[in-house]
Amino acid sequence: MTTDPETASQPRDEAFWARAIGALKVRTMPVEALNLNVQGRHLVGPLQGFGPLYHKRYRVRLVGVALSPESVIQTWRQNFASFWPQGNHFFAPLSGIAPGEVAVLNIASPVGVKMSTGILVIYSDETCFTFMNPQGHMFAGMITFSAYEENGVTVAQVEPLLRSNDPFWEVMMRIYGFKREDWFWHQTLTALARFFGAQAEVEFAEECLDPRYQWAGAKNIWHNAAIRSGLYTIMVRPVQRLARRVSRHPVRRN
Repeated sequence: MTTDPETASQPRDEAFWARAIGALKVRTMPVEALNLNVQGRHLVGPLQGFGPLYHKRYRVRLVGVALSPESVIQTWRQNFASFWPQGNHFFAPLSGIAPGEVAVLNIASPVGVKMSTGILVIYSDETCFTFMNPQGHMFAGMITFSAYEENGVTVAQVEPLLRSNDPFWEVMMRIYGFKREDWFWHQTLTALARFFGAQAEVEFAEECLDPRYQWAGAKNIWHNAAIRSGLYTIMVRPVQRLARRVSRHPVRRN
């Protein structure tokens, strides 16, 4: 039996990773999805942002529930959007959360403007999946969703590695964003545990890996998704609505 040298040199987990890409491409999305700040954007990792670098862990122990990590991840992946807090939307492509797929996010904000951004699925296997953010997102970094067994109990975990993307986001995160982020993932994991019939408290741990500001990342504000979404809501959307009204009810001339 002979082995193809090219096949033999490939990593065993290659199928779980997204292929290297340049600009993001969004597939067809539902009509209600606000698809801004994703198409044509590039990814920004934890080394490319502006603010201090944090490693966070939110986890919930599914005590009293006989579930394997694989079954937890399968359910979580298939119903990902349903566990998010109300008013926030995750629009995945028809193929679901799979390596290389792009999803559109519509995130609620305190000022009433719905922010549009997205994610790329960079990794997905039986026990975890990982997203990376595009330019303009509040964070430069990645976030991993996983499940594992600890002392006979299955644990579900959300693990962000991130820094604020630009100076605007750094200010917003200091004012309310970090508390909002913590609340968001506490709510998500609580909903996940409730779905499986487990009543459990979310555990949280945080570590600052790099306290420095990266001033080269200040230019990232050009792609800021909140600013662009706000301008679209205030200036572009009213014009579009007016145009649709005119097209439905054309002005009659005598």
